[in-house]
Amino acid sequence: MTKKLKVIVTGALGKMGRETLKAVEEDNELILIGAVDVKSNGESVSELTGLAGVDINLEKDLEKILEREKPDVMVDFTNPQAVFNNARITLQKGVACVIGTTGLNEIELKQLDRIARENQTGAAVIPNFAIGAVLMMKFAREAAVYFPDVEIIELHHDQKMDAPSGTAIKTAEMINQTRVSRPPKSIREFEKIPGSRGGDMEQVRIHSVRLPGFIAHQEVIFGGVGQSLKIRHDSIDRVGFMPGVIMVIKKMPQIQGLVYGMDNLM
Repeated sequence: MTKKLKVIVTGALGKMGRETLKAVEEDNELILIGAVDVKSNGESVSELTGLAGVDINLEKDLEKILEREKPDVMVDFTNPQAVFNNARITLQKGVACVIGTTGLNEIELKQLDRIARENQTGAAVIPNFAIGAVLMMKFAREAAVYFPDVEIIELHHDQKMDAPSGTAIKTAEMINQTRVSRPPKSIREFEKIPGSRGGDMEQVRIHSVRLPGFIAHQEVIFGGVGQSLKIRHDSIDRVGFMPGVIMVIKKMPQIQGLVYGMDNLM
């Protein structure tokens, strides 16, 4: 019988954290052994998830639970201010990390890669766990060969703290892997309201929308002579992220160092 992977979830009180608790607990190849949230008051995981018989209460101290439970994988859905320190502490203890929190910069990613390799473990930084979103990014990279003029619109709920989204940044990076280099346009644009043309990432404009009622959505718009192409993905329920989360968790024992993007694991 294959040994079950022991998993803890950090940021367990958040919406993604709660869904991850349920998904891990319901998977036959994983075992949920801990849940962490700095806002915790000792809540029962059974009450949070609606799953009976889960004898785990939330805790506040990540380092303490790592030392006591010795998990195989830590899943982080916290916030951009906490994620780097959480991952650093976890990797230094030889525990693999699955990071769904966006906001890590290039320097932090390189540091996490180094720490993971020094401790012979892995870290997966995943901007988007939706399999459809990963396919959207792959299709956009293919289309950019033929349509070099492109802009991205990403739409998220009004509680999302960072902009643009990690998915939009990753999409722009993948587009720039395949499209030919382009000289700057000779047209001098004038923004009547600063920022109205969005952010500019190597000549890919990214526009961020934050409104109640949305979860996670993105549209990649290509323009060509006499035609246009739109590639769109919509996440309409957070449960749609869970197959990707579980897939990445199960791949962690084979990973050393840092992997960025679920496209590199599919």
